[in-house]
Amino acid sequence: MALAAKKAATASHTFSWQGKDAKGRPMKGELIASNVGMARAELRRQGLQPSKIRKKAPALFKGKGKPITPGDIAVFARQLATMMSSGVPLVQSFDIVGRGHEKASMQELLLKIKADIEGGTALADALGKHPLYFDDLFCNLVKAGEAAGVLEPLLDKIATYKEKTESLKGKIKKALFYPAAVIAVAVIVTAVILIFVIPQFQSLFRGFGAELPAFTQMVLHLSDWMQNYWWAMILGLGGIGYGIKGLWKRSRPFRQFIDRAMLRIPTIGPILHKAAIARFSRTTATMFAAGVPLVEALESVAGATGNIVYEEAVLKMREDVATGQSLQLTMKQQRIFPHMTVQMVAIGEESGSLDHMLSKVADFYEEQVDNAVDSLSSLLEPMIMVIIGVLVGGLVVAMYLPIFQMASAV
Repeated sequence: MALAAKKAATASHTFSWQGKDAKGRPMKGELIASNVGMARAELRRQGLQPSKIRKKAPALFKGKGKPITPGDIAVFARQLATMMSSGVPLVQSFDIVGRGHEKASMQELLLKIKADIEGGTALADALGKHPLYFDDLFCNLVKAGEAAGVLEPLLDKIATYKEKTESLKGKIKKALFYPAAVIAVAVIVTAVILIFVIPQFQSLFRGFGAELPAFTQMVLHLSDWMQNYWWAMILGLGGIGYGIKGLWKRSRPFRQFIDRAMLRIPTIGPILHKAAIARFSRTTATMFAAGVPLVEALESVAGATGNIVYEEAVLKMREDVATGQSLQLTMKQQRIFPHMTVQMVAIGEESGSLDHMLSKVADFYEEQVDNAVDSLSSLLEPMIMVIIGVLVGGLVVAMYLPIFQMASAV
C-alpha cells in the first residue's frame, strides 16, 4: 500500500485511489490534495499509474463519526512519543498512528497534520491549525521542543502530562457523579411511586368517609400533580439544564459564582481544591522543564487549573512574577495555596529544581484526590440507601396513616 500527499494552500480533501506501480503491480491508498487533478499529478510524479481516484466524504471528520475526545489526544501523544523514541521518523509515525486508529475522524485529523508536515510546516504550527484538539499549552510545549532540538524527550513529557491530566479529570468526574447519582435515583424512585403506586391507594381512601391526615393529603396532592403535569417537570428540568449550560459558556460571572460555590461544598470542595493545585503543579512543572520561561508558562497554566478562582490567582501571580517577584512569594500572597506547596516551591527556586519539586507536589495531590474520591464513594453508597429509604419510607407512612387511625378508632 502506498500513500501520497502534497501540501497546498487549498489542500483539504482526502482521496482514495487504485492503480499500478512502474512494474505493473496493483497498488491502492489515500492522499490529501486540493482536487482530483492534483491528486492524479502527485501519483504520477511518484511513478504510479492511477486507474481510479475517488474523493472521500468529509462527513466523518465533521461529526458524523465518533467525536475526538481528550482521551484520544492523550493516547495519540503517547503513541507518537513511543514511536519517535524508537527512531521512527515523524511523518511515518503520523502515518502509522493515523492508519491504525479505530476512529475515522482521528484518522482524518492525523493525515491532515501529516500532509502539512510533509509540506514543510513545523509540527507545532501543524497542530496549531486544529485548536479544538490541540490547545496552546500542547502547541507551546511542542514548539519549545522543536526550538531546543529535544522534541523526542519532550513528546514523552507531553504524553505523561496528558495522561496524568486525563486521569485527574476522570477522578473529578467520578467525585461529582456520585452526588448527582444520589439525586437522580431519589427523584426517579419518588416519581415512580407517586405516579404508579400512590393512585392505587386513592380509590381505597375515597371509601373511608373521614378526613385524611395532613401528611397523607399532601402526598395525594403531589401525586395528582405528578400524574397531570409530569411533562412540565421534565421540560422544566431540561430548560434549567440548558439554561445553566448556556450561562456557563457565555457568562464569566456565572462561572465565577459556580466555581466559588463548588469550592465551598463540604467533601466535594476539598477534592476540587486539591485537583486544581495538582493541575497547577503538573502543568507548571512540565512547561518549566521544557524550557518555557516562567512568565510565559503561567499564562498557559492559568487556563489549565480548571477553576476560575485558581485561574485568576495564577494570572495575578504572572503579573507579579513579571515585575521580578519570586513565585513562592506571589503564591503566598494569593492565600489559596497550602503552606506545604508554597514551601516546596521555595525550596525548588532556591535549589534550581523547581520543575522537580512541582512534580512532587503534583504527585502528592493527585494521590490525595484519588484517596478522597475512594472515600467519597464508600461514604455515598450507604447514603444512597438512606436517602431512598427515607423517601420511600415517608411515602409508605403517608399511605398507611389513615389505616392506622381507623384501627385506633375501632
